[in-house]
Amino acid sequence: MKESFSTPFIFTELPGPEARKVLEKDQKFVSQSYTRVYPLVVKSARGVWVEDVDSNRFLDFTSGIAVTNTGHCHPKVVEAIHRQAEQLIHMSGSDFYYGLQSDLAAKLSEITPGPKEKRVFFGNSGAEAIEAALKLARYHTRRPRVLAFLGAFHGRTMGALSLTASKVIHEKGFSPLVPGITHVPYAYCYRCPYHQGPHPICGCACIDWIREDLFKRSIPPEEVAAIFVEPIQGEAGAIVPPDDFWPRIRAATKKYGALLIADEVQTGLGRTGKLWGVEHWNVVPDILAVAKSLGGGVMPISAVCTTEEIFQPMMYPNPFMHTTTTGGGALACSAAIAAIHVTLREGLWEQAAEKGDYLIPKLMNLADQYPHIYEKITGRGLLLGMHFKSPEMGYQVAAGLFKRGILVAGTLTSAQTIRIEPPLIITREQLDVLLDRLEDTIISIHGRV
Repeated sequence: MKESFSTPFIFTELPGPEARKVLEKDQKFVSQSYTRVYPLVVKSARGVWVEDVDSNRFLDFTSGIAVTNTGHCHPKVVEAIHRQAEQLIHMSGSDFYYGLQSDLAAKLSEITPGPKEKRVFFGNSGAEAIEAALKLARYHTRRPRVLAFLGAFHGRTMGALSLTASKVIHEKGFSPLVPGITHVPYAYCYRCPYHQGPHPICGCACIDWIREDLFKRSIPPEEVAAIFVEPIQGEAGAIVPPDDFWPRIRAATKKYGALLIADEVQTGLGRTGKLWGVEHWNVVPDILAVAKSLGGGVMPISAVCTTEEIFQPMMYPNPFMHTTTTGGGALACSAAIAAIHVTLREGLWEQAAEKGDYLIPKLMNLADQYPHIYEKITGRGLLLGMHFKSPEMGYQVAAGLFKRGILVAGTLTSAQTIRIEPPLIITREQLDVLLDRLEDTIISIHGRV
């Protein structure tokens, strides 16, 4: 697929004839539990462009859900995988050694916040990283309780699902979940005893509520093993906390001896305009989980990064307490090393910050013109949320953009949100295409204001 396009182009009705064939087979044989918003059937992708099986051409503002930070099929990542595939594809890293694992672990130790010498555990997905972090926190602290936040999304496996609180549909029918997990109000929330007004901003008050009410009335703080936090809540709609939320929660965990665990699965490796989301607040977490973009959008891989002190109890005397067959495989490690090299060499987090600074005011101007969009544009860098007054409106906008050759990701919270999270290599000209087609879509649905 060529990269020298200037605009999306739709040749057929959507879905096209070849896409309909795939959809028919999918509906017959594939689990329908997946969250498809519109009928995109992908054939190929490169850079910021996606082509479907009917040769329709789309600009991708999803990055495969914040995965392809370096762009689809980045040549350096593809080259690394091709080279590795000719040499070694699989020897389980839990039973044997290969240098790629230690090379990647050393690089992650170097570039993640905190001490430059850390321990790293590899998995296959973000949910696996969260599961490992949950087990590690309980085992290290010997404490049973864990706090997470309303609006959080940490994954769908049982432990990660137990930490998740973004949509009730995620856990409906799966109870009982992992016990000992309590959800508390996030920095921006709608049901907090400290709220004043319809759209409060109460980050500090929520931390005070944890310390002054929760820890005095319900949960003994000396029983809390960890607090799991997304630097910016993605599934909830790219929600950014107030500036003192992270420092205060860091202070609270230190006061009570709990671990602070940063879920950087969606925010890591440049997405928010910093290499790591927590760097916006100069906070060093005890454990950092990363996935999605770590594999360069090519291979599934995740990592849990922490200190020797925290990891030590799970390594000795019993080295079998948490392991994996394919996590940190040779192909995945080679892709991750290449993706990190591209990210650092090209300064992709700086590009994300610059393009976010360009795009956010224009999106806010659009929101000011059309009453169907409410609140401000949320997020940082190239993890942005646009919030609509009804779920129907959000779905209509996502579907309308699809018909105009623009791919966006949706999320359903208290109102419908579309997430704008393109590859970090997106250009200003391509951002302008999004803006033009977004306004055209809104006008087509509700008319010009």
